[in-house]
Amino acid sequence: MDLQQIDQFAKSIIVEAGRRIREAFSYNLIIETKSSANDLVTNIDRETELFFIEKIRSFDPTHKILGEEGMGEKVESLEGVVWIIDPIDGTMNFVKQHRHFMISIGIFVNGVGKLGYIFDVMREDLFYAIAGQGAWYNDSPLRKLQSVKMEESVIGINAHWVAPNRHIHHEKVIEMVRKVRGTRSYGSAAMEIAFVVSGKLDAYVSMRLSPWDIAGGTIIAKEVGAITTNLHGEAFDFLHQDTFIIANPSIHKELLENYIVPYE
Repeated sequence: MDLQQIDQFAKSIIVEAGRRIREAFSYNLIIETKSSANDLVTNIDRETELFFIEKIRSFDPTHKILGEEGMGEKVESLEGVVWIIDPIDGTMNFVKQHRHFMISIGIFVNGVGKLGYIFDVMREDLFYAIAGQGAWYNDSPLRKLQSVKMEESVIGINAHWVAPNRHIHHEKVIEMVRKVRGTRSYGSAAMEIAFVVSGKLDAYVSMRLSPWDIAGGTIIAKEVGAITTNLHGEAFDFLHQDTFIIANPSIHKELLENYIVPYE
């Protein structure tokens, strides 16, 4: 399998999809809700996923496609070549702000992440990695993450988790907020992962993410030394939803042991 050929193809269709999305702002969006009023999908999400499916099938019809909007086939295993795609990660930002949303793609071969991409559509910035060959931000190599102390860290976490909730001990989160240098919430998992792998954030935490939210980012993370697990410290299951953390390796264990503590 020629990963370089797939990489060049993936980059070309990501850039083209980004152009199509930017042009979509010139006509009316059709906005619908999915699981809740905060879980949005638009006609552009679906059109973009279909665009990727058509391009990938023409490139190699044996490749499987797992997409957020379910426009491809049902994928029940990661055998063979599997593209895991989020056509617009951060749909609320897309609808309300017209910025701060990403295309996220991870390409797996027999269950192993090989190629990862996060594309900031409006800035036209591409974060990407080839397994074992490093990671890049546009044409600049991304460096391995440098050690950081907890009190010097900036953590990506939704402010909702400092209030009483059924997922994690909020008192511990309050302790973390008081200890670290700052917290941020950007409304796009892929964007926050991109910030961790490039050192703009030191960790990002979520209570529930799907494979397409993080597939591309976890491949990039490995190349810069970031650790990605669920909140029990276990590997993420790329066929199901799970909790998720990506962190600088110097604070990953401390975060899970002392601050981001799930209810059993």
